[in-house]
Amino acid sequence: MESLSTNKSYGGVQGVYKHASTSTGTDMTFAVYVPPHEAGQKLPVIWYLSGLTCTHANVMEKGEYRRVCAELGLIFVAPDTSPRGEGVADDPQAAYDFGLGAGFYVNATQAPFAQHYRMRDYIERELPELIAREFPADMTRQGIMGHSMGGHGALTIGLRNPDIYRAVSAFSPIVAPSQVPWGQKALGGYLGGDKAAWRTYDAVALIEDGARVPELLVDQGSADDFVETELRPELLAHACAKAGIALDLAIDEGYDHSYYFISTFMEKHLRWHEARLV
Repeated sequence: MESLSTNKSYGGVQGVYKHASTSTGTDMTFAVYVPPHEAGQKLPVIWYLSGLTCTHANVMEKGEYRRVCAELGLIFVAPDTSPRGEGVADDPQAAYDFGLGAGFYVNATQAPFAQHYRMRDYIERELPELIAREFPADMTRQGIMGHSMGGHGALTIGLRNPDIYRAVSAFSPIVAPSQVPWGQKALGGYLGGDKAAWRTYDAVALIEDGARVPELLVDQGSADDFVETELRPELLAHACAKAGIALDLAIDEGYDHSYYFISTFMEKHLRWHEARLV
């Protein structure tokens, strides 16, 4: 692991790091905030998965999480959203919703993406192993959250691994990618036309197929331009109600899809996670 930058903030350290990933076959960059803590102390970990077009830097620069993480003693990890570098396949149309910056947290099976787009393995296995080795992380106390495409990632990873993540939340998530244009394009491109293979990467489908967590927290802006066509929070509400999952779905009046929205409700989500990681 190579340290690219470190800055003191609220008594802790905001760092940016790079390493050679065996999952993606590329160098991967990620950000970690470690709050002030005693020597030898192990701290709970919050994973934040970003949305389309983002890198680790978007939430690091605009998410406004460090003050609360310092107060609560939370490590905050922000990975990238896709593999990058020479030889990594991209959308030939250079579209923002597929290819670089749009890995959708899947293990691709279709050429030419299967070689590098293995973000599921990277987030679920490889990067946690690195965090456990290199940082004062208590891996028995993990929560996961994300925004938009990253909200999809947080929900699906949390539902597939309820024994690992004690708390799962999302900001304006894509809850049913199999049923919306963003998801249909991505899942079809990465996984092929067999829609049965898509279900493990679809939160609503996972719940329909028996995946369970005790509760979920979701914030959704009412002025979000994507809510009706791409996000469809009502589908998650219906699936959770049928499955008996306690869903706290807040429709936040006047908020859009931006980091102005995310930063407003970041403290709420961090405090919700901390209460479940004690």
